[in-house]
Amino acid sequence: MERFYFDWAATAIPEKDIFEVTGALFPFGNPSSVHSEGKAARQALEDARRRCAQALGVKPEELCYTSGGTESNCIPLFSLLLKPRRDAEKKSAAFLYSAVEHPSIRENAAALGRLGIPCAPIAVEKDGRVSVEKLEKALAKNPSARMAAIMAVNNETGAINDIKALSCLIRKMQKHPIHIHCDAVQVLGKINCNLYDWGVDSASFSAHKIGGGRGCGLLWLKTPITPLYRGGHQEKKIRPGTENTHGAMVLANAMEKYVREPPTVQAEKRMQALFESLQKTDLFIPIPRGRTAVDSRFSPWICQCAFKNRRGKIIPGEVMVRALDEKGFAVSTGSACSSADIKRPVLEAMGIEKELGLGGIRISQGYSTTMEEINLLAGTINTLLNTL
Repeated sequence: MERFYFDWAATAIPEKDIFEVTGALFPFGNPSSVHSEGKAARQALEDARRRCAQALGVKPEELCYTSGGTESNCIPLFSLLLKPRRDAEKKSAAFLYSAVEHPSIRENAAALGRLGIPCAPIAVEKDGRVSVEKLEKALAKNPSARMAAIMAVNNETGAINDIKALSCLIRKMQKHPIHIHCDAVQVLGKINCNLYDWGVDSASFSAHKIGGGRGCGLLWLKTPITPLYRGGHQEKKIRPGTENTHGAMVLANAMEKYVREPPTVQAEKRMQALFESLQKTDLFIPIPRGRTAVDSRFSPWICQCAFKNRRGKIIPGEVMVRALDEKGFAVSTGSACSSADIKRPVLEAMGIEKELGLGGIRISQGYSTTMEEINLLAGTINTLLNTL
């Protein structure tokens, strides 16, 4: 059966040209070794770092290689354990995070809480975004917060936060230094971003979301932190462990191809076509209701939606995913990192009613998605709605 892939938010389809690295002999040495093989690997690693920094518009020394987005999120979070709290601060949460964060933020906030670091979620609006009003309330209630995490683009709904405006509010309200971290995994290569303009202190990125290899990511650190984990001097002791030189080189290739000029317009055209086809019946429900195909509040690369059957009942998301898989289409119900969990905490935080939330599926497109594939997906969905 021919397959059609619409789960790019989970991982991208790898591209052969991105995985091709230059040089007759791949620099296999350990970048920390002082012999010639090690020096060659170090040179390749630093060249890749320079290329990644140039694509992002930041300084190379501000980039640390990690194993991916999850680790890039965890490193700043767990640095809080090394900051002792004064008695006057104990009535305030030390860490604030949006209620719709990726599990690598949301679930580790719970872990920090068990370790004695009080954490509090920032409520979101019905469209899944953090508003200035919601953030202001969270900051007023927790004046001694040391860190805040707000993602740029939600991995399940595609909701886009105004990171610059939110960062400005934090700086304005807080009388002491607060580290602002941004999960920017779903931004990389999809939407233009200016990290310096955002006003954040750190941001996380993942290679395999833009066609690079798994097991490689970046942590951008404008503001230094003291990491919890030790083990070596690699990456300025921020992320100990032998570096993934090949992964870094492949990531640099991917970033040079997509980050400087993300093909956003093409994605908008395809998303518009998908919406127009699905909206021919009243069985298509975008999540949140009121979202349009080309909507400044949402990334055109991700669509969360649900469907009713001909009797008006919401079709469970798991049923829709299986039915589409049998027809050759790969979609998901949400984050791949929590696919075993039937709960939908992101949609719950948005106030989406339970039945609709459990009916939600995520359709995410990518660089090689074609208009023909979009039309085939829409046609298959409309056919399935007559039988499910």
